Amino acid sequence: MIIGYARVSTTDQNLNLQIDALEKYGCELIYQEKVTGTKKDRPQLAELMTILRPGDKVVIYKLDRISRSTKHLIELSEFFEKKGVEFVSIQDSIDTSTPIGRFFFRILASIAELERDIISERTLAGLKSARARGKKGGRPRVPLENVTIALKMYNSKQYSLNEIVKTTNISISSLYRYLEY
Repeated sequence: MIIGYARVSTTDQNLNLQIDALEKYGCELIYQEKVTGTKKDRPQLAELMTILRPGDKVVIYKLDRISRSTKHLIELSEFFEKKGVEFVSIQDSIDTSTPIGRFFFRILASIAELERDIISERTLAGLKSARARGKKGGRPRVPLENVTIALKMYNSKQYSLNEIVKTTNISISSLYRYLEY
């Protein structure tokens, strides 16, 4: 089955251009969404992903209609590959049923992996540099005496959570975490 996916970012925009192109391509079913691409929760895309079977083809008008980022695009292409589903972007002339299309996605995957590695490398170098200057990462620890006071205040049931937080400088989530022990 040839399945289309069309998305625009706002309700003011219309999907006509994309739908026309998807219908011309031969899509038998078209999922339509009016939601920003930065949102992780895209119900129509999620539903499309659940119905895919080996041999299906997912068609989009342009790569930026389905993907929030290069990383997300790579994740989608890997998902399609594992499912045995072909992927086509009409405007970008990408078709993973062809050797050139698969090559393009492998190049994208390599670039995304390089990008992740460089970010990781920079982060580690920054942490090492900070440690060399005597700085420690993470949040500062709350003194044990503050924890003890916070627990006593909580257990006395005479203080509100806000009063405990203000007095001891412990966050509510930390207080609950200490209560679990």
